[in-house]
Order: sequence, then structure tokens, then C-alpha cells
Amino acid sequence: MKLYCLSSHPSKPCHVLRFKGITMMLDCGLSAQTVLSFLPLPLVPSARLSGLPNWMPHGCSNAQLEGELKDCCGRVFIDSAPEFCVPQEKIVDFSEIDVILISNYLCMMALPFITEGTGFEGVVYATEPTLHIGRFFLEELVQYIEQTPKASLASHWKDILHFLPPPLCDSLKPRSWRHLYSLSAVNSSLSRIQMVGYDEKLDVYGALKVTPVSSGFCLGSSNWIISSDHEKVAYISGSSTLTTHPRPMDQSALKNADVLIMTGLTQTPLCNPDSMLGELCITVSTTLRSGGCVLMPCYPSGVIYDLFECLSGHLENLGLTQVPMYFISPVADTSLGYSNILAEWLSQGKQNKVYLPEEPFPHAFLIKNNRLKHFKNIYAEGFSTEYRQPCVVFCGHPSLRFGDSVHFMELWGSNSQHAVVFTEPDFPYLEALAPFQPLAMKAMHCPIDTSLNFTQGNKLVRDLKPTTLVIPESYLKPPVEAPSRTDLVIEQTDKNNIISFKGGDVLTLPLKRKRARVNLSPEVCNKLVVNEIRMGVNLATLTGQLQVKDNHHHIQVLEPSGTSNQGNNPSTKKLPRRPEETLSQMRYEWGSLDLDTFIQRLREDVGIAEAKVEQNSNGYIIHLPKEDALIIVEDKSTHVNCDPELRYKLRKVLLQCLNRI
Repeated sequence: MKLYCLSSHPSKPCHVLRFKGITMMLDCGLSAQTVLSFLPLPLVPSARLSGLPNWMPHGCSNAQLEGELKDCCGRVFIDSAPEFCVPQEKIVDFSEIDVILISNYLCMMALPFITEGTGFEGVVYATEPTLHIGRFFLEELVQYIEQTPKASLASHWKDILHFLPPPLCDSLKPRSWRHLYSLSAVNSSLSRIQMVGYDEKLDVYGALKVTPVSSGFCLGSSNWIISSDHEKVAYISGSSTLTTHPRPMDQSALKNADVLIMTGLTQTPLCNPDSMLGELCITVSTTLRSGGCVLMPCYPSGVIYDLFECLSGHLENLGLTQVPMYFISPVADTSLGYSNILAEWLSQGKQNKVYLPEEPFPHAFLIKNNRLKHFKNIYAEGFSTEYRQPCVVFCGHPSLRFGDSVHFMELWGSNSQHAVVFTEPDFPYLEALAPFQPLAMKAMHCPIDTSLNFTQGNKLVRDLKPTTLVIPESYLKPPVEAPSRTDLVIEQTDKNNIISFKGGDVLTLPLKRKRARVNLSPEVCNKLVVNEIRMGVNLATLTGQLQVKDNHHHIQVLEPSGTSNQGNNPSTKKLPRRPEETLSQMRYEWGSLDLDTFIQRLREDVGIAEAKVEQNSNGYIIHLPKEDALIIVEDKSTHVNCDPELRYKLRKVLLQCLNRI
């Protein structure tokens, strides 16, 4: 079994697994951290951003580089349409991929890069919420980029990478970065997805079966079980044991796997989600009471549903129900509406509300009472008339490089009354704020990552008891910000066989095909003759024709061979026996050699009267002095040392002394 790691980001995984002739991709996450190297794309022209001075490295006279790099408070940014770090393309030919398994909507953002223009002809499996919410994410990202097109594209900075200041000089393979796909590519890639349900067993070309089970991370999120008749591989990506709105994690199905591949652990191991949520509520209420507004850069689904619920309840307890909350996204209305019709994918508590009937999420109630208002963008009809301060604004993108969040940063950045609160863990908040410096508004980092932390991850591994654990290399080292926290790693014990990987690695996993299931036809079964070789153990031989079709093995009865009419031509040579004729005469010997019978048969059939027998720990040594022959009889083997002609006679006699079937 081979595993190819195409991503350097453990929380945006992309792996390819090759086993039993099947090439299977596990997730296709897209690392968007590369966009932090680019200047923001404002919705309206920004005098501040357009007035930033050009930056040129000392001693460089490349005229083509002019205008590509800008200086903002000592930090150099690329003035161009943002580029993304796509899964590595040269390790695996995407046209050879048979199946893509998607764990959740955050792990499918690179799907158009994989399926479009690469010759891909396979099938993609994902749950219904993953498909539809993933569509929201993809469409929102495309619209954010396309609504603010750049007149020119920068590329010459990649030629002088070693001349650039950090972090640009540390960029990983910037020549492989790609501009975003189009909306037509999104629609084409999503049309390839086949929707599946939890615990549904899917056949992959007869060789493997794949089954999605709930991971507890977000709506429709899945872990995957990949199994054959005798092997089992479990793939864990983006899982949670916390009690939130998705259906709880199913752990029982993942137990006792031969190989467990685990990715998607928390990106913020030093932060507790509950305490972060408490700090967020305090920051928001304090800012609102002082007359300021709060910007919360976010994705259009996921944790935002829980934020609506917790924050609205907190503000209500403080008597701040008059403060409006705005959710601004090109897919805001569809995201809010769709989340309320996914009862089967929700936790039991949320499902019970559906059957009362009540809306499972409080945002439906908030919308009815005008406490939560949603718009496609800031210039949508009705926004200017509804907008009032102080307020809380939820909008994208969390990177602060495109989307409506850029406009609010430009609008509120110079006012210390306002605050921006970062809840998404995907981007370092100081890096996100860098192009908006100097910044007067308050910035608060409250990352809420409900993924498994390392304590939960270690407990899960102990409970699941895999034979081999495969994890990113970074999970074996403490985080950079806390190098002494040795508890923030996956434990290595003698009981665990752990294999680690990093981006670009190709691993040979210790799982080899040892057995395969073969089906016998009724006709073959009827011809079986069972012999009892010892108490409770029966043995039967069979002869048949092995047929392999769609990775299924069948043994059928041998068809009788036709006869060839060769006439009376005396020169016609006799043809060799057909395979079925030879096989039908085969016999199999078994059992222990009866030494007395063997010596007697030697005397009667071969005429050997003198035989010396010596017993050792493994069996017998029979010496025939006159014939200069030596026969060594052991429990599981027999060796005959003599001239070839005599050896054939001795072998024949020896076989006659054994049981035959």
C-alpha cells in the first residue's frame, strides 16, 4: 500500500492511497495562507492602498518588477490577484485517480483544480451537506475574487525570491501557486459528486468498499472506512467529540483498523473553544456598550451558527437586544435557509426541535425578530437603509484579503472604538492585519476550533487500537509557540507503530495483500470430497477454472475440452494434454510417514533389503548403504539424496505410504 501526501497543511489535507489496483484521493484541501502575501482587494478604490510606495530590492534593476511589490509599514506585499497553494501535481497523475473521498466542506476547496483540465474521469463521494455547503464556500470565494479584478498580474517577484524580505523569501514553491478557478469550473467539478449517507457501503470497482461515518465536526462531516475482505483502513479528518450542532462522532466503526490515517487535529492547541467563546462574548458586549462596532471575519457556515446562538443569548442577558447583527455573504440567505432543513445530520437535541416542530437553529427566530439581518453584499438592496451602529457584522473573508471584510477594515480601522474579532483558526491574525497597519481599532484573537485536541486525539488512538498509525510529522513535535508543552503531541509508545509524513512524502504502509475471497460455484462444491486428516480438521481438494472479473474471484467447473478430428493422417502428432486433463488426474498426499510400512515397501517393491534408521529431534534419517542413498524425513519435509533414477523409485514408494486425496 502506498500513501502520497500532496499537501503541507495538516488541516487542509490531500492524500492519495494506492491499494489493490485502486488509486483513491482522500480529501482535496486548499491552503489559502498564501493569500496573506498579497494586498487586499477593496470593494471600492482605496486611496490608502493605492498610495502605498513601490518596493524594490537593493541592487535589482529588473524593470518588469516595477509595481509588483508594495511597502506597508515595513512589510512587503504583492500587488496582484491572490494565488493559492494547490495540492502537488507532479507526484501523482490526477487522470489516474479512480475515487475522491471528501470528509467535509472545508476539505474540498481544491476540487476544481483536481477534476478540471487534468483528464480526471473518476467519481467523487460526499454527503449531502458537504456537497451543498461546499458549494456555498466555493461560490463565495469565486465571487469575492471576481468582483474586484486586478488589471495586471505579478509574477516576476518569483524570480528573485532570495532577494525578498521575510516572509516572502520563505514562500514554499511559489511557482506552483495558482490563481483561483472560475465559477464554471466549480459547477463542473461539483457535478461529479455522488451524494452518500452515513454508514452507506459503496463498492469501488469490486476491489474495495468505502463507508462514511459521522465525524462530529460540522454538518455532514465524515470519517471514512476503506475495507476489503481481509484489510481495513480508517481515515480520520476534521473530527470532534464536543457537543455542538452536528451529529456526534461515530467511533465504534473505526476500531481495530490495520492502518489509521489521522489528520485535521486542532490548529490552536493552546486555546480552549469554550473559554474562547466566553472571551468573545465579553469583547463584543464591551465594545457595543462603548458605542463601537464589531467585525467578525468568518466563513458562510460552520461555527458561525453556534456564534449566532451564543452571542445573541449573551446580548439578550445584558439587555442589548436592540443591537443588530448583520450577516453579509453572497450565499448568506441560502446558507441560513439550508441549515434548517438538515435534521438527519444534526445532533439529537437539534433533531428533537425539528419534530416539535421548531427551527433547530435560533437564527430563524433572530431573523423573524429583526435581530439578525442577512445581505448578499454591502451594496445589496436594503442594506443602506437597515444599517445602523453600533452593530455586529459577520462577513468574509477570514484572511481579510478579499470580500466585504476588507471594506469594514478600511471603514473602521482608524477608530479605536471599533473592534475586529478573529474566530477562524485558519489564518494568523497578526498576518491578516498587516496590510491595514497602522491600525487604531482593537483586535481580538478568539480562535474557536472544535477539532480534536491532542488529549482527545491520544485517547481516541488508545480506544481505536489501530495496528499502524499514520500522522503528520508536526503532530510529533510541540507547537512552535510552546516548545516545552510535550503534552501537545501524539504519544509514541511501544504498543503503537507510528509512521509520520510531511508534504511531498511517498510512504509504503505495512499493509500487504495476504488473502482474497474466492467464491465456489455450486457445481464445484458438489464434487468436493472431504477427508478428515485429524480430529476436527477436514481437508478437500478441488479442481476448477479461476475466473477474475471486476476484482471478484470465482472458481467454476472445468468445461470438457472439445475433441479434434485429425482424420487418418499418420503424420499427425499427438497433441499434449490440455490443462484440465492434467489437473483432473492430480492427487495430493498428506499425513505422517509410517516408517515400518516404508521399510517393508522398499524391500518388496525396490529390492532394498538393508536400511539403517537413525532418529533425531526433527524426525528420521534412513541410510541405504549399498545404494549410497540418504533419506531425511522431517515433520514438514522429506529430502532424498541419491542418483536420479533411484530417487524416482524411492519417491514413488514414499508417496504410496502416505494418505491420498
